[in-house]
Amino acid sequence: MNADKTAMNAERTAAMTAERTMSTDKTRRSQIDADCGNLARGAAILGTGGGGDPYIGRLLAEAAIRKHGPVPLVAVDDLDPDAVVIPVAMMGAPTVMVEKLASQGQFAQAVNSLARYLGVTPTHIACIEAGGVNSTIPIVAAAELGLPLIDGDGMGRAFPEIQMVLPSIYGVRATPMSICDEKGNSGIFDTVDNAWAERLARPATVEMGCSTIISTYAMSGAQVRESYVPGTLSLCDQLGAEVMSARAAHRDPVAAVAELLHGRLLAGGKVTDVERRTTSGFARGRATIEGVGPDAGRSVVLQFQNEHLLVELDGTAETSTPDLIMVLDAETAEPVTTESLRYGMRVRVVTAPSDPRWHSDEALALVGPRYFGYELDPVRFDGTRGVAA
Repeated sequence: MNADKTAMNAERTAAMTAERTMSTDKTRRSQIDADCGNLARGAAILGTGGGGDPYIGRLLAEAAIRKHGPVPLVAVDDLDPDAVVIPVAMMGAPTVMVEKLASQGQFAQAVNSLARYLGVTPTHIACIEAGGVNSTIPIVAAAELGLPLIDGDGMGRAFPEIQMVLPSIYGVRATPMSICDEKGNSGIFDTVDNAWAERLARPATVEMGCSTIISTYAMSGAQVRESYVPGTLSLCDQLGAEVMSARAAHRDPVAAVAELLHGRLLAGGKVTDVERRTTSGFARGRATIEGVGPDAGRSVVLQFQNEHLLVELDGTAETSTPDLIMVLDAETAEPVTTESLRYGMRVRVVTAPSDPRWHSDEALALVGPRYFGYELDPVRFDGTRGVAA
């Protein structure tokens, strides 16, 4: 990324995150306690359909905290530049992890394997993406290792492939990375670039049962401060709390989510068809929603690869990756992941802006619609096209 674009994107990010910071300051947490319900719910909303089952992640995190104690939470801006930060995550198909749980100690094993290979002593654990289980697995690792957790992540949402993180466009390497399965197998990849990390780790994950725990993107505190999306876990907690508050006050919880994320309500209806398959370690497919109520007669089509990547309304693309596409229960606003979409569900679709840095040319080459095989330019969360971030 050249200097001009770096400066421009920094300004955009500062403007966007300033508003978010003002919103989350009042609810910013200093530690994560044993009740992770709001955090897990909010993480699944930001996960845009991916990131794994939020209920499983919540149970794992709460069990680890009950055993080891609360996890301190450190703001990105408060991070020492010399800190040694190691993120940890689940890799593979979320549909598989629902039935094949990680083993006890597997999360700490991934971190320790990478730290041993690098010859470093980790000072902090981090989330690589915001998403159901991938926002809570790092809580487990931090609790088991007695380390603080970073209040931020590398995406501000979830994406399906290793190289699809903001640190990639700042030159941070995904490898060396560790990978381990629930049977005790483990390994280290050291690749020539981040795309090769994905290319080699994906088939390994398939051979290890389509669900592994990885530790990747080891960074200094300075690199985290430059490339991470700040305040993500606090925002997740705030989102979950807002849903519960809206329900208790008999307000529309789906509208509350759209308002908090500065997004829009696209349409709502009944799920009438879901095509889902697990191929090459991903959950891929499409879902059709027939409109009901004020949206009667309208048709919504969702395309996904772990996460929702494209939504069409009456045959017209309304929002595409990298902006956020979220499917929520029509009445309760409970997030609906791509693996849990079922015929007959009543849902509503919410779209919201992504971190502005995702709309740079470098980032769109990583996560734009054409990368995923959709022959169209990015469509922003409000339906506009060809508008710079």
